[in-house]
Amino acid sequence: MKQSRDTDLVILMNALATSFKIITTAVNRAGVAKLYGLAGEVNSTGDDQKKLDVMSNDMMINALVNSGVCSVLVSEENEDPIVVPEDKAGKYCVAFDPLDGSSNIDCNVSVGTIFSVYERSPGTKQGSVDDLLKSGAHCICAGYCVYSSAVELVFTFRGGTVEGFCLDPTIGEFVHTRYNMRFPDDGGKRIYSANEGNYNFWDKPIQD
Repeated sequence: MKQSRDTDLVILMNALATSFKIITTAVNRAGVAKLYGLAGEVNSTGDDQKKLDVMSNDMMINALVNSGVCSVLVSEENEDPIVVPEDKAGKYCVAFDPLDGSSNIDCNVSVGTIFSVYERSPGTKQGSVDDLLKSGAHCICAGYCVYSSAVELVFTFRGGTVEGFCLDPTIGEFVHTRYNMRFPDDGGKRIYSANEGNYNFWDKPIQD
């Protein structure tokens, strides 16, 4: 990113990082602040929304809309895309799930945010969902942030390496801790993993 000379991209990444820090605080205080449980709504994919889902979604939308560099936002928690007002609109289009795995939040299990960034089509004044329905080859940046015993942010830019950052709570900043993350050349550990509770719903070839 330091070689892109794209200040808008720097602002966007800063807005994302800020929202991740705020979500971290909400997740850490969920029990004390009574943020567990359902919010009484259903998201765009038909899942019951948790209180933290709604709060995290609002946090991300607020940060991205007011960054001044986004044109359209698509969230799993919203049925329709969020079109940024023209006076705050920029060139980037962002798709995200503000709190993936939130069904586990009551069990104190890790949750996270997933995001991907695309650029508005050249010659258009306003972004649209079509700008996000492109192949991964057009993706500017993609990554995730996991909220657990440590808060880790992992992302990559198009054509770049995968880099990892850990949130240092003493200074409130993400610190670069993992460089050029890659799968082991030998494939790493070979692990069998499946939810056998769904065995009866598998296709016959998989059952066999």
